[in-house]
Amino acid sequence: MKKILILLLILSMFQLTSYAAFWNKQPKEPLGNTVNKEEYPASKDVEPTINETENTILIKGGIEETMDISLEECLRYALGNNPRIQAAMQDVFASDARIKQAWSAYFPQFSWQTGYTRIKQLQLSDALGQNLIFNYYVLGQISASQMLYDFGVTQNQVTIRKLDNQGYKIALTGTVNDVICEVKKAYYSLQYALEAKKVAEEMVERYEAFYEQAKAFYKAGTSPKVDVTIAEVNLSNSKLLLIQADNSVDIAMAKLNNTMGMPYANRYNISDNLRYNPCDITLDDAIKIARESRPEFLLAEVQVEEARQNVKLVKKSYFPQLTLEGQYQIGGRSFVSNYGYNFGGYLNFPTINGMLIRNEIKEAKALYSKEQANAANTKNNIYYEVQQAYYAMIERKNSIPVSFLGMKQAKENYELSYGRYKVGVGNPIELKEAQTQYQNALLTYYDSLYQFNAAKADLEKYIGKNIAEGEVQLNTAKNRKLQVSQNS
Repeated sequence: MKKILILLLILSMFQLTSYAAFWNKQPKEPLGNTVNKEEYPASKDVEPTINETENTILIKGGIEETMDISLEECLRYALGNNPRIQAAMQDVFASDARIKQAWSAYFPQFSWQTGYTRIKQLQLSDALGQNLIFNYYVLGQISASQMLYDFGVTQNQVTIRKLDNQGYKIALTGTVNDVICEVKKAYYSLQYALEAKKVAEEMVERYEAFYEQAKAFYKAGTSPKVDVTIAEVNLSNSKLLLIQADNSVDIAMAKLNNTMGMPYANRYNISDNLRYNPCDITLDDAIKIARESRPEFLLAEVQVEEARQNVKLVKKSYFPQLTLEGQYQIGGRSFVSNYGYNFGGYLNFPTINGMLIRNEIKEAKALYSKEQANAANTKNNIYYEVQQAYYAMIERKNSIPVSFLGMKQAKENYELSYGRYKVGVGNPIELKEAQTQYQNALLTYYDSLYQFNAAKADLEKYIGKNIAEGEVQLNTAKNRKLQVSQNS
């Protein structure tokens, strides 16, 4: 026995040594540096792993930092990953199953029973003066019943379930519209944050040029030391604003990831910039589209019809049910001593409480009137929301050329102030004010673009349809790019 144990120990040590040698030969490359294209990857391949060189967490098959993502791709990710959409889809599946449950009333019902009973008849024992005890066995009792006709009760129940299913489908459409609007606004917010970061980086470059110019004047003896100090303070403040702008980008990206249902996605690049997409839809067209496409508008009509069907169902509480039933038994004093059967058709009338049914009908009628009033209120609110969103979009649209003109004027004012300062006739306070005005004008312009796109997304949500038209991108790079060198 000892020899066998020693032999097993040696074999185990040899096997462990082989595993260690094999493991040491494997490459030490970290997971997550490639995109997994397998449809069903193994669980170990999608676990977060730490990249030791960059000290970041990467997920194999996830979004890598080198990927460029467009708005269309973000919407596609959201439709596949947002948990709200997944939950709404499950409501649709559940309501579809409830339709089949209602139809099940027309399907036969089967039951089977077996058992043992020991009986002592009190009345017979007392009359005969002796205890009468029986053993009763049931080897099997099979029962079957089939509902033939219930005067439209099941049909009404199925109709209500179908309307309920239609309502869940419309609610799913509304959820999709809400998610699309949230993704669009989060995407535009990220675009604005990126543009604001570019503005902050540009301001840092300009304040660096301002600082270098002030030092040159001070060394030449043409300006006092206070000008250098002012320029240095302005440069420090601009760097602080750049840090804040970079943090705003991270927050905006986190918000976009959350709306897509991918909160742990790695950093990625946005493939396009803020742009103005023309939208020439009229208010009448928007209202017409909302009547045909807005989920809440359609849902209100479905709820009214569902309440009407419920009134019809309650009125049928008096109706009987025609049923065919059959039963076969085997048992008796022993398990197989005897058998029996019965079958027949029955017209079963419900237990009628006239006062209860009458008030149930009154309640159903009141709820039907309530749904009609709610539908009218919903339609009124939709009309108001479409108007509000349309006028907000028009306001944002009209503010774009004004903010663009303000940016252009602020740029010209900055160029004049910087030119005056370079030749020694300007002062740092005047240049600082001009530069601040130009920075604010840039942010105002990009904010007007963001506000317009966000307002357009709201309008698309309130009419229940995407507005797809031509796109015109303003070339702002040439309008705002200034040379920061000494020869500009």
